[in-house]
Amino acid sequence: MAGKLSPIQQATMASFRNDFPVLSKTMNGKPVAFLDTGSSAQKPRAVIDAMKAAMDTEYANIHRGLYQFSQVTTAKFEAVRAKVADFIGAVSEKEIIFTRNATEGINLVAQSWGRANLKAGDEVIISGMEHHANIVPWQLLRDQIGIVIKVIPVLQDGRLDLESLEKLLSSKTKLVSFVHVSNALGTINPVSTIIKSVSAYNRNIRILVDGSQAVVHGAVNVSALGADWYVFTGHKLYGPTGIGVLYGRYELLQSMPPYQGGGDMIERVTFEKTTYKDAPARFEAGTPAIVEVLGLGAAIDYVAAIGMDNIAVREQELLAYGLEQLSGVPGLTLYGPAENRAGIISFTADWGHPSDIAMVLDQCGVAVRSGHHCCQPLMDQFGIDATIRASFGLYTNEADIDQLVQGIKKARDLLGE
Repeated sequence: MAGKLSPIQQATMASFRNDFPVLSKTMNGKPVAFLDTGSSAQKPRAVIDAMKAAMDTEYANIHRGLYQFSQVTTAKFEAVRAKVADFIGAVSEKEIIFTRNATEGINLVAQSWGRANLKAGDEVIISGMEHHANIVPWQLLRDQIGIVIKVIPVLQDGRLDLESLEKLLSSKTKLVSFVHVSNALGTINPVSTIIKSVSAYNRNIRILVDGSQAVVHGAVNVSALGADWYVFTGHKLYGPTGIGVLYGRYELLQSMPPYQGGGDMIERVTFEKTTYKDAPARFEAGTPAIVEVLGLGAAIDYVAAIGMDNIAVREQELLAYGLEQLSGVPGLTLYGPAENRAGIISFTADWGHPSDIAMVLDQCGVAVRSGHHCCQPLMDQFGIDATIRASFGLYTNEADIDQLVQGIKKARDLLGE
């Protein structure tokens, strides 16, 4: 994520802010500085229009109908599967499973592959910076079958302790699962390096990567990374809620039993026995989120037209500006690495609680997230219960950051001694 945009490119990037209708509104009478994209991104007009058109024109259930509406909608739905595969560098659209979100993708792997392939005493390694979505599913599996969970420590600068990972690996290690970009710290983990290290120890150890933040901040190629599974969610990628993606190597997906049962994932049902379709269909029981999938396709078209590399470069410029501006505010502690981080800045203040500061920022028209960000073990490590998190999107600009800094200074005047 190196480089620098020219003034013309910067102006072009800034113009994309106009594509997001909500950003023309006010919040508490102030211009909106939306700095909570890490939680859920705002939606461009292209996504809104695509979803509206899907319901206005040829809406129908898919895969079953022989009439025109169903055939057309089915073709559009499956075209998004191919579009997702191309977007993340998968070999085939057969490696793309639509889920409700990244959380369901991780649960699917745990309850399908995990229940079928792990036994008591087998070890799963996760990291100390995981979102709860990549902690709790493995704890549920531990309670069900007795697996052992090990944790890669996080260094005080917000990086993973990769030397400790080498010590955690053992003959009982069956899976290593970790986040690509930390939602709480912005840390960009060296995925390829980690996978190569694990594979060098034992190439049979499976790898699952949570890419929910990564696909938003730059280009991702799952084939190049070498992960067995990769999950992300649509609503952080400027698409709708209720839709996520689980990528899996096809031969691995084919070896996994269904996660849920129902319509559209079967070949033949009798009261004695059911046979299942090949992947990915066997993992998509029931009527899917049709309109949401089409919205995700529109979101991918939108960011692809801008260019993920352009988004990444612009974000790094804003990140540098934000870190510089916030470093000048007395009493702030910033968390996360100095380098190799995405557009996420988490901080605390020694003169006010994050929740109180966030409420003052709200009155200033600034939307940030305060809390533990579904990373309570990570907060425990740093000896805090919460941070304030400002997370950037492709629509973020320097004025948003200036508004944040001015709001923090106002909060300090009101809350500080």
